[in-house]
Formats: sequence, C-alpha cells, structure tokens
Amino acid sequence: MKKLNIAVMGCAGIALRSMIPAIKASPEWNLVSVASRTREKAEQFAGKFDCEAVVGYENLLHRDGIDAIYLPLPTGLHDEWINKCLNTGKHVLAEKSIAANYHSAKTMVLAAQSKNLVLMEDFMFQYHSQHQFVFEMLRNNEIGEIRVFRANFGFPPLPKTDFRYDDAVGGGALLDAAGYTVRATHFILGDDFVVKASNLFIDPETGTNIFGGAFLTNTRGISAQLGFGFDNFYQCNYEIWGSIGKIIADRAFTPKVDFSPTIIVEKQGERQEYQMKPDNHFIGSLNEFHRAITEHDAEKHYRDVLLQSKTLEDIRNFSAK
Repeated sequence: MKKLNIAVMGCAGIALRSMIPAIKASPEWNLVSVASRTREKAEQFAGKFDCEAVVGYENLLHRDGIDAIYLPLPTGLHDEWINKCLNTGKHVLAEKSIAANYHSAKTMVLAAQSKNLVLMEDFMFQYHSQHQFVFEMLRNNEIGEIRVFRANFGFPPLPKTDFRYDDAVGGGALLDAAGYTVRATHFILGDDFVVKASNLFIDPETGTNIFGGAFLTNTRGISAQLGFGFDNFYQCNYEIWGSIGKIIADRAFTPKVDFSPTIIVEKQGERQEYQMKPDNHFIGSLNEFHRAITEHDAEKHYRDVLLQSKTLEDIRNFSAK
C-alpha cells in the first residue's frame, strides 16, 4: 500500500470534526500541513493534529512533498483554488458542491484531465455500508420493479451569518442540501435521470434559495422526487418504492461514525427493520480517493462531477422558467 501525503486547505468545521480525524486514522494517508488565511487558525489546527501550519492558501500550493489536497472551502471559492491546486499538480478531494455552475465544473475537469489528476467531490455518504445492504435488497428483487425514488435532506434554519446564505459563496440550499438528494438519485439508480420540473424558494431577506424540490425521470420510466432546504423539519432519508414493497434508508446522508442506521423494508402486511452497523464513511471516502489515485482511475469521478453539476444547474434553470 502506497502511503500518500495530503494537506488540508481551509479550517472548516467538517475538517475539524470529521475529515482530519479520518485522515489521521487512515494508514493510507500522511497529513503534512493545514493551511488557513490566519496564523491563529492554522496553528490551532496544526497543534491539534500534529502537522505543519501554513499561513495562506497560496503558500500551501508551493510546498514540496504534497500529493493531494483536501479542500473544505465554501463552493464560491472552489473555482479559484481547485484550479490552482490542479495546476500545481495536486490531486483534489473537495467538499460539495464542487462547482458553482456547470461551466466551472467543466473547467476543473479539463484541468484535471490535462495533468492526469484525480478530482473527486466528497459525497462521503456513498461509502457507508448501509447502502450496500440496500443494493443487495434490490439485487434480490425484494421490492419488485422500482417505480419511484424519493430523497429528502433538510434541516431547521442556520444562523443568518452562515456562509450558505450568501448566494455567491455558499449557493444556498441548492448547492448544499439538494446536492445530497441529486447524488443519491444517480448513486442508487444510475446516471440517466434528467430534470423535468423544479422549484426554488428565494428568501427575500438573504436573496438566496432556502428550500425547494425537483422532479426527475429516467429512460425506464422511474420518477425521482427530491426535497431539500434550510427552513425545514429535519429529514435525512431516501425511499425506494417498488411494485411489491419499499425500502427506506432512515439516516441516509449524515450518520455519525458511532451511529447505527436503520433500513426499513415494507411489503403487503409486513414491516421489517434492519439495524446496520456503525461505519466511518469519512474513511471510506478517503479510501476511494486513495484508490482512484494509485490505480489511475479518475474517469468515474470526472463523470460524477460533471453529472452532478449539470443536474443542479438544470434544477436552477427549470425553477427560473
């Protein structure tokens, strides 16, 4: 197993709580540096995680001995810093949403392709073992032919100072909560879904979208109904409704590493709950990033980046009609 050197560009909460601890726990990665715009934050993280503190993102790019960058910056900063990382020869694992629009995503992918680098969007929920249980149920035809997919991810209002309410920086609910439901649709049922209708509610106070929904279909006649928002009763689930039953993943997107999710399977007159084992999907995501780099297998992630960005842009455009 080849151990790779990774640095972190930005001191976001998800880096502190989840991703850097996962990097430190993984035998495949060596944490070299953490960069922040301020010396205080860089040294705080470096002291906690026993690595080098770098002041200024530009200075991190020119440090020797870094194979890859984990980038948890807000989406509005990605166009600049992801492209700079790629142009200096670094593989990039970036938090979602990876791009503010489809044009930006294409530019990033072209830059990665030109240097044979991995560019991966960090939807880590895909690497939780609960979904493999769902796939096994589908392979065994437990619910018959699939008719409808429903995914919901939303939560109560955040503090108004949160960057997600700044459309240019965070992109609102569309580039945050909606991204999970879109990725789940393609991840569970395939890439051939297209947007047929959507709605985004624009908050008059902040000028950004804070909740909405979308309707997608595929060539097999399956419908996908997506709901998302920052002004909602908490929901974090998907449901697969089939001809003879349905499957519900109750905590699909953000289970903590010590949490046991529940998968519910219902058929006529039957309801069964399956308790899943806790799983660290942050480590799972890092394992996939490492695999893609060492096996020179970037194409899948290029496709995912482009498909995800195009679908989100279509949701925005349909809503504006």
